[in-house]
Amino acid sequence: MNAVSDVAPTPTTSRSSASPSASPSPSGSPSASPSKRATPKASATRPRTPSQGAALGAWPNAPAGEPVSATIEVSVSYDGGMKRYSGSGALGGGGQGEDQDALFELADGAVLKNVILGAPAADGIHCLGSCTLQNVWWEDVGEDAATFKGTSASARYAIDGGGARYADDKVFQHNGAGTVTIKNFQVEDFGKLYRSCGNCDTQYERHVIVSNVRATDGGQSLVGVNANYGDTAELSGITVVGGEIDICERFQGNESGDEPTKLGSGADGTHCRYSSSSIKYQ
Repeated sequence: MNAVSDVAPTPTTSRSSASPSASPSPSGSPSASPSKRATPKASATRPRTPSQGAALGAWPNAPAGEPVSATIEVSVSYDGGMKRYSGSGALGGGGQGEDQDALFELADGAVLKNVILGAPAADGIHCLGSCTLQNVWWEDVGEDAATFKGTSASARYAIDGGGARYADDKVFQHNGAGTVTIKNFQVEDFGKLYRSCGNCDTQYERHVIVSNVRATDGGQSLVGVNANYGDTAELSGITVVGGEIDICERFQGNESGDEPTKLGSGADGTHCRYSSSSIKYQ
């Protein structure tokens, strides 16, 4: 794996982007970066037209591409300078197989910002403890966009800005303990935005806070939590586009690896916390 901490390389040769629209301004100079194959897979069912939500901004147009053949380890902070990173070699898979390696692995407390993950994206980003993802974009989610693995109840995982598209199943997978906050985020053509692991070998109490999120063409639900482990989801400022979906699902999780049992959906004031005024449909 390639270890990175606050390094700033020269940008590489530009490659064409598959994501139209104006690009957000990077908040720093580009950092060191391996690379990945940058050709997003074609969608068989829906045209790839990006959202143009004024409040959340337009999808970025990557000025350069980086093929990534070995997981990039981030110990402190990594600024991608809005380049696209796509998997190659052993990281060249874009399927739903479990236990794939990630393009980026963040140490406890690390920050990743101004990065575009192209296709194939392998298993996206792994956070080994608390982490911050600022202005990170997934053009075509592989297995999961990001997986949160910290084992401390005090772990905090923050997603601020950015967006994700084309997730056949989950966008954010919460396998560890602690609290995930997702804000100022847009998601399109997805199965679930967030899921507290329903059948991990070791289970924890988990929490998620979702605010100012625009969800387009959702397939299953916005969030899913395990009621029997004391999970909670707090939601506000949610805009749903393209048909109604379950906002919050409650499950009976297990440690046996079996498929978790769905207990219900909708606000209950305990595990799924939101008001009807917090959800807007377009």
